[in-house]
Amino acid sequence: MSSDRIFRGRLSEEDEQRVHLTAAMSVIRPDLPGLPETLPARMLNEFLYCPRLFHLEWVQQQFATNDDVEEGRYLHRVVDQETGDLPDRSEAWAGRAARSVSLSSRRLGLAARMDLVEDGGDGTVVPVDYKKGHPDRNGEAWPSDRVQSLVQALLLQEAGYVVDRSEIWYAETRQRVQITVDDTALKEITDTVKRAWEAAADAAPPPPLRDSPRCPRCSLVGICLPDELESLRVPPRQRRPLKRLMAPVLEGRPVYVTMQGAAIGVRHERLEIRLKSELQVSYRLIDISQVCVFGNVTVSAQAVRSLMSRDIPVLWFSYGGWFSGMAEGLPGKNVDLRIAQFGATEQGKLEIARRMISGKIRNSRTMLRRNSRAEASHVGDQLKSLAFQAMRADSSQRLLGIEGAAARLYFERFPSMVGENVRVDVSGFSEGGRTRRPPEDPVNALLSFCYSLLIKDLTVTLEAIGFDPYYGMFHRPGFGRPALALDLAEEFRSLIAESVVLQVLNNGEVGPRDFKFRAGGCMLEAGGRKAVLKAYERRLDQEITHPQFGYKASYRRVMDIQARVLGAVMIGELDQYTAMMTR
Repeated sequence: MSSDRIFRGRLSEEDEQRVHLTAAMSVIRPDLPGLPETLPARMLNEFLYCPRLFHLEWVQQQFATNDDVEEGRYLHRVVDQETGDLPDRSEAWAGRAARSVSLSSRRLGLAARMDLVEDGGDGTVVPVDYKKGHPDRNGEAWPSDRVQSLVQALLLQEAGYVVDRSEIWYAETRQRVQITVDDTALKEITDTVKRAWEAAADAAPPPPLRDSPRCPRCSLVGICLPDELESLRVPPRQRRPLKRLMAPVLEGRPVYVTMQGAAIGVRHERLEIRLKSELQVSYRLIDISQVCVFGNVTVSAQAVRSLMSRDIPVLWFSYGGWFSGMAEGLPGKNVDLRIAQFGATEQGKLEIARRMISGKIRNSRTMLRRNSRAEASHVGDQLKSLAFQAMRADSSQRLLGIEGAAARLYFERFPSMVGENVRVDVSGFSEGGRTRRPPEDPVNALLSFCYSLLIKDLTVTLEAIGFDPYYGMFHRPGFGRPALALDLAEEFRSLIAESVVLQVLNNGEVGPRDFKFRAGGCMLEAGGRKAVLKAYERRLDQEITHPQFGYKASYRRVMDIQARVLGAVMIGELDQYTAMMTR
């Protein structure tokens, strides 16, 4: 085929047929309100690898990284730099090449960023895609890689270029694999794209793969939870510990700013905390998961914008530790989850709430059995009975009464878990029990502060997944009240918050000088807050054997898993909710 014939528009019969086929493909983009106009070629690769991965990443905008992802990014450090121009289709290429070329077609509903476009000779061009892995055992391109490469060829054809082949360069073997661009290949794309759009239009993601070797290396395995969801569909007595470990989750850590009068800013990709213009400490932004501000602390507009752009929330607390609110970027893109959350029936919400409260009561009972210095068998029997009653509660009002009765029994025995030689006077709690707003004694001040930290973390977790944390299953919505975070917190109060309180008391990490009495209430001073914050983060990092799944996971990760299990129930992937209950 001569270049003159191509550039002057005199196409062969074969090429004309291909043009007609390309034109006919305009129907593959269905009219689906709410979805983007174009489907990235990379997402087709994900769709063929795993339809659920495609839905989580593209529709729900869930993303996580791992070693494979970072290695792929490193490979593209050169090809992602735009060099060379894509010549006009009327120009001769003469051996020219262009890197990092972006093309899209609203008519086709497709888009692609091409690593390399080369002169193919005889008036043709060749898109070259870079992959970090290797070809299949037959030396051919993997199906997911093949379709992504063919989409690039199709978009070049749509732009008026002649493409008879595409190529994939595999870094591991350092070889190119050619793919023929013909009618059969283009029809293959048509079918794949149609199926991908159909999957995207469904509110619920496709089911997880079962026992697939693809899952362990997937960056989203900790979000998808394929083995976990499968395990929860099995009756508890038939469950077996999961053999496959989850992919590691690269997590940042919260930054707590308690210095009154401090100013927070961002400079050179680092968060800087200054006091009277003097730098006190700085952190890399990539190491931060959230910024928690207590009392009179200033956060610059530049810092807020930088943190929001990285999905790092800023959370405000009163000086005494009361959680006031948070600033974050755009809300979670998982709209379908929120629709399901708001559309939950009263019976459905009650069923979830029953399991949450029953789980809370059982965890409280376990806490007493493990730590009480006094005989607690009688109270344990009562709590066990209340846990069973919670599962049979026929209304939210009845459930609320059961939860209240269990809480009274538990806190009556709470002082029995405090050591005899603690530095803090706990008599006020022994006599008055649980008090709040304001807490009237050091134990209540510690409990309120730790509950506030727990609610803060669960609010952030629920927001990140796509929930509205202010609309709950058990707790009623109220202005500024994260009702769903309060719901999920019930299972973790004794496991995390109350455990931290007992640790700092019994280990002598707080003393009388760490508390201040004012206006009938008691609050933590700066030194006490720092001690509790250290203990709280230490508890979140503590690994346990997950009671349902049998693998090791930190409490920080367990809270995330539990929120995702709740999400699976909301969208119908699981029939019932399973509370987090320690053994």
